[in-house]
Amino acid sequence: MSDLGVLSYYLGIEVRQGKEALKLSQSAYASKMLERSGMSECKPCVTSMEERLKLTKASTATNVDAILYRSIIGSLLYLVHTRPDIVFVVGYVSRFMKDPREDHWAVVKRLLRYAKGAVDQGIYFPKTGESRL
Repeated sequence: MSDLGVLSYYLGIEVRQGKEALKLSQSAYASKMLERSGMSECKPCVTSMEERLKLTKASTATNVDAILYRSIIGSLLYLVHTRPDIVFVVGYVSRFMKDPREDHWAVVKRLLRYAKGAVDQGIYFPKTGESRL
């Protein structure tokens, strides 16, 4: 076993260590995910989901590519490790992976637009003398 120095990148998670805090983010992973989904040039939005949005499994909208939908949801599930602000929306849209429809895909696209606007966000752990966050 050898010492590789201060941890800076591990499994797609960027680690920035300073005297005041520790920050975990996945900006490179989020950028690659946006490229794979064809949303790298999209216009960012401020919120991750519309307010009071109701989706159902019995939607009558047209089907979308289930493989692409599942792939993007899987990528978003990994992005959740450092982005707790999108946990609810990712969990909500993952319910429709069996038979994704156009209205489900619209919510995923909005979530990708939100991720585009907040690529550099992550989890921030301040270093304090106490053992709590």
